[in-house]
Amino acid sequence: MNASFLSRRKFVRDLGVSAAALPFLTGLPGLNAANTSGKKRLIFMFSPNGTIPANFWPDNPGTNYDLKRILKPLAPFQHQMMPLRGINNKVGGDGDRHMRGMSCLLTGTELLPGNIQGGSETPAGWASGISIDQELRNFYQSREETCTRFGSLEFGVAVPNRADPWTRMSYRGANQPVAPIDDPEHMLTKLYGQQKDKESLTSIIDVVREDLARVSKNLGAEDRSRLEEHLTLVREMETELQNDDSDAELNHPLPDIDPDIELVNDNTPRISRMQIDLLVNAMANDMTRIGTLQYMRSVGQARMNWLGIKEGHHGLSHEPNSNKEAEEKLTQINEWFAGELAYLTKRLSETPEPGADGSMLDHTLIVWLNELGIGNRHTLTDIPFVLIGGKAHGIKTGRHLNFEGAAHNQLWLTLAQSMGHHLQTFGTEALCEGGALNLS
Repeated sequence: MNASFLSRRKFVRDLGVSAAALPFLTGLPGLNAANTSGKKRLIFMFSPNGTIPANFWPDNPGTNYDLKRILKPLAPFQHQMMPLRGINNKVGGDGDRHMRGMSCLLTGTELLPGNIQGGSETPAGWASGISIDQELRNFYQSREETCTRFGSLEFGVAVPNRADPWTRMSYRGANQPVAPIDDPEHMLTKLYGQQKDKESLTSIIDVVREDLARVSKNLGAEDRSRLEEHLTLVREMETELQNDDSDAELNHPLPDIDPDIELVNDNTPRISRMQIDLLVNAMANDMTRIGTLQYMRSVGQARMNWLGIKEGHHGLSHEPNSNKEAEEKLTQINEWFAGELAYLTKRLSETPEPGADGSMLDHTLIVWLNELGIGNRHTLTDIPFVLIGGKAHGIKTGRHLNFEGAAHNQLWLTLAQSMGHHLQTFGTEALCEGGALNLS
């Protein structure tokens, strides 16, 4: 662990508080002054199975671009948003396009040989390189001024309890997939401490109440406000989790009778909002500056009952263009994902940047992405990439750009350089020809 982070932990302990109180205090601006200015964060949000181009892509490039139905939930943030067309996943090799679309999405390099068979193409294994989120995690953790408690956090929403190239997009290195945490209770415990079983649940806050009350008297107004926000979120999360009728509500099981069907419970929208709240809170407390938020999986057959849609998502995505009912349902599904992105964006925009001017959105770049362009054609061209926020990253949003066939490796170079990591190649070197894309 970075020496600077250890020294901050020691400083807080010297205040006379227990280790259980450390997660609430180590990210406060007043106790972390050297680490707050010029902060930059990055969030990748994934949704699967392609999009409906006619209802997604703006017709006109530039700053006066129109918003089609799928992007309409993001209308309040249009001036802070950038839909990027013409960016392709050019990674070849083994594996079907869903596999390469998912596991080569953030890694930008080929899958290893393996025996996982998908579609009608050759079998394959895991990705053969590190993903861009983990590359940036390692870079940030190696520097005193950007090291955080976790380095990165991987959130999931309705990600099935299975491990294969269709369910993993983050990789610590070749053959090292990173599993997202899709249970808010597990994530809350990871961030803020251990809880007893629900029959004798002791609040996380009860354990640290006296320590925090004593320290709070010596904090500035901003730090006291930030601490209260953390405490409020933990209280609300604990209340919601205790009110669940059973643990099963937070699980996303695969039925034994048909491995191609996934049960996505009707509680998924609430779980999504809980995960987003935890992600924003963790970043506000500087527990991490790199995050991923993965909805479901590639080839996922989620049945989104809360939208009145009974068919599986992947099955709908394979329907021909002439099936207008399927197209309408797919549009509604993608509108829902856009609405969750809008909620994440709103939460960041409403949260003042700790220790600096502006909002957290000004210092956070969100990337919404997908493993495919068009589901029923399995295209790896025109992947729907949308950037939001990131004013501090030097990226000029509020416009729609078309790069007409650039490799997505070049986009990862751009984002890495915007985070201060001046990579010249990433993933498959040949796909980095032309260098970083100009988004400034």
